Amino acid sequence: MYRKERSVPLKSSSSALYNNLSVLPLRDKQLTYFAAVHGSSVSLASAAPGGLSVSHRQLQAKEGGPAGSASIVTQVGGGPAREPRLPPAARSVFTPQMYESDGSIMVYWHALDLGALLQQKPRQEGTSSGLVLVFDVPSKGTNITLSEVLEEHRDSITDITSEDGAADLVTADDSGALCVWKAKEEFSLLTRISAFGWTCSSVKLWNGVIAAGYGNGQIRLYEATGGALRATVSAHARWIYALDLAPLTGKLLSGAEDSYVQIWKLSRSPDTGDIEIEHCHSECVTDTQLCGARFCDPEGNSFAATGYDLSEIVRYGQV
Repeated sequence: MYRKERSVPLKSSSSALYNNLSVLPLRDKQLTYFAAVHGSSVSLASAAPGGLSVSHRQLQAKEGGPAGSASIVTQVGGGPAREPRLPPAARSVFTPQMYESDGSIMVYWHALDLGALLQQKPRQEGTSSGLVLVFDVPSKGTNITLSEVLEEHRDSITDITSEDGAADLVTADDSGALCVWKAKEEFSLLTRISAFGWTCSSVKLWNGVIAAGYGNGQIRLYEATGGALRATVSAHARWIYALDLAPLTGKLLSGAEDSYVQIWKLSRSPDTGDIEIEHCHSECVTDTQLCGARFCDPEGNSFAATGYDLSEIVRYGQV
């Protein structure tokens, strides 16, 4: 059971983009960083426990497109790429950019020549390149380098997820196709899960289970190693915009255009090893078209959500 807690205000509203919320808890500092995209900027907020003290920063996307064009941020994400520096990464049109966790310093900027890439690899009109860029991030310093480009997708990338296991990386695209990768000296493709007519807007990987959310409101669970479909759940009445997984408990969160956040529990049967899913909680964020939702801790004891044209992050805690 969850109840609403103090919201975190934002300097600008959230754009209607998939997975438009990043949450980065820093327990040693007793702070949680939140980030959401609005146009060409990223709203950063750091909040103390209980949301009593909040500080703000706006990140403006560095110009990197063709002459006369503005960079539009499409997604922001943060994670433990290195300690103690934990840079959120802003994916903007033409230029992936990486910052310190508080947004104070840009540590890396990579300009893409999409014109040259598209000439080399022709694509259908109306789709992006579908390339997945792999960067080497050192434990110290800012010598970040592009190490590899994965070229399996033919439609724009919608989400990427990873974990250490039999499968290390899953990439999703606008057609609904998923690619499962293994990281060795170079990434190798383990399996490809075919599209079935709906965009895969969000994907997560947990203990060898792929959880994928789609535009028809379904959550589908696959085996990561072979791509076999194990479960299909009609989770929402409208388009799913975000999934998240609590790694320590297997809780799965889904947020959609229907204003609902659903909490699920993933597990494997001790007898058969089959993937099981159980519904745990449903929360309606009234009159809000949700575009981002994340757990705020690895146990899944709290979560946050953003909505289109909403200038705050709503938060919920377990009771």
